[in-house]
Amino acid sequence: MDEADRELLRRGRLRLVGELQVAELWDALLSRELFTRDMIEDIQRAGCGSRRDQARQLVTDLETRGRQALPLFISCLEDTGQDVLASFLRTSRQAAKQDPEPVKPLPHLEPVVLGPMGFKPEEQRVGKLEPSQPAPGHLTPVVLGPKELWPARLRPEVLRPETPRPVNVGSGGAHDACAPETIRERADMAYVLDSDPCGHCLIINNVNFCPSSGLSTRTGSHLDCEKLQHRFRQLHFMVEVMNDLTAKKMIAALVEMAHQDHHALDCFVVVILSHGCQASHLQFPGAVYGTDGYPVSIEKIVNIFNGTSCPSLGGKPKLFFIQACGGEQKDHGFEVPRTSSKGKAFDSDSEPDAVPYQEGPMTFDQLDAVSSLPTPSDILVSYSTFPGFVSWRDKKSGSWYIETLDSVLEQWARSEDLLSLLLRVSNAVSEKGIYKQIPGCFNFLRKKLFFKT
Repeated sequence: MDEADRELLRRGRLRLVGELQVAELWDALLSRELFTRDMIEDIQRAGCGSRRDQARQLVTDLETRGRQALPLFISCLEDTGQDVLASFLRTSRQAAKQDPEPVKPLPHLEPVVLGPMGFKPEEQRVGKLEPSQPAPGHLTPVVLGPKELWPARLRPEVLRPETPRPVNVGSGGAHDACAPETIRERADMAYVLDSDPCGHCLIINNVNFCPSSGLSTRTGSHLDCEKLQHRFRQLHFMVEVMNDLTAKKMIAALVEMAHQDHHALDCFVVVILSHGCQASHLQFPGAVYGTDGYPVSIEKIVNIFNGTSCPSLGGKPKLFFIQACGGEQKDHGFEVPRTSSKGKAFDSDSEPDAVPYQEGPMTFDQLDAVSSLPTPSDILVSYSTFPGFVSWRDKKSGSWYIETLDSVLEQWARSEDLLSLLLRVSNAVSEKGIYKQIPGCFNFLRKKLFFKT
């Protein structure tokens, strides 16, 4: 969908959500192949299944359905007797194409000469201030142009005495002067992980996929699974591994885990190793595939453990580690001055955890405030790659992301918080291979998190 149609949908979102009769549209949307039956079922389950929630989700997902999505949607409205909305969209679309909004030039900035006390020359004469007779505490006259908007001597280049300076701890990174041990002991600064075991860790490892899914076997994933199974046991988690689950069984396993009593525990971890793809979203991008080839959105997985669905984890950190592709783009990177040769060679044993997307490239939702939902706190979702890009896995040594995550946890979990650990992972993975990959995270934790070691 081009940007003009996308903008039209956003401007008309309030009216569409308020008036759209979604129940009458499903057959028309299917017949024009705007959505698949599975997509429509996901829309029908949006929110609490109310008409308004379904309408909001439909308008949101419509942006991802290709260049002809809006005219086809208008035809669906006409077929179902919703002529007023159809006319509103068609007229707005025609007007937008006939009268595009002009690009406004940037305002021109004129240099200004300031005299003593910051007065312009003509203001100096009025105030009887002469350049040869500066007032006490004056500032040297400066010329301000487009690139110099503040006297250099006023820039706050020195930290205030009460501000802790970064100190080098000899590990290649900078840390606050406040020691991790001090932060760990303060409940207002760090999560308290006192219980032993400190929580559950569920690992879903999908390796073998149905032939009809078109998804390849994820050779080498068992190495990832074994590494993290060992690592999280070392970090005092109760680890459960589930292999080769369909989409429905994945959801069932997660729901069952959410229904357990976590009151006596301090943390919760989910690791998913699978193929992945892009997916429309309100909060968290991406989806992972079950072995039957059906995707489960990361957003749905995370929300199974929100405060409403899993109250016994309320206020406790919930961590999600996703080893899967975020799309099918391959990143060739860009050139920078070479500082080291740490990069891992890309060879024939490296393969992506993705499946070619069959319906054209997707774009990411850029939602307005009306359709956005509040994101639960105490959640961190760590992705193996940037949304839209592939995530590489070596058949002999496992995925780049999990291999690095395990190594970083082994070396630094005793002394560093989770976000610092994930920065190390991102930096190390970014140096690997001819094709490039950069992990990242969506962080909604309220405090620092130090694993129990």
